[in-house]
Amino acid sequence: MSFTKGISKIALNLTKEHKDPKGGLTSKGRAAYNKATGSNLKPGVRGAADTPEKMRRKGSWATRFYGRKGPLPPLKKPNGEPTRFALTAAAWGEPVPQTEGAARAIAAKGKRLLERYHAKKGK
Repeated sequence: MSFTKGISKIALNLTKEHKDPKGGLTSKGRAAYNKATGSNLKPGVRGAADTPEKMRRKGSWATRFYGRKGPLPPLKKPNGEPTRFALTAAAWGEPVPQTEGAARAIAAKGKRLLERYHAKKGK
């Protein structure tokens, strides 16, 4: 997770209770982040992105996380377990990517969701 507005992990004081072991943040973690940064972080969109807001949010997340230019951060730890970067996909209802190609496929799906969102918004 990247921290905006110069807020560091130490300033947020994120502990195990703030991090969901399956990926993402718990409701307590989102509340702590929102309080520290003044933002409005929401849980990931699981399931079908069937409304324009869900399409926009899930598409934006997917392209931002897995569609970045250059090499991606590691998806696996040295012991073979997925990293928190990879587990983020589970928090958004996507399969945890094992390879960079799988992560890029999630990004492509996000791009398609954003295209659908813009098509609906334009109508």
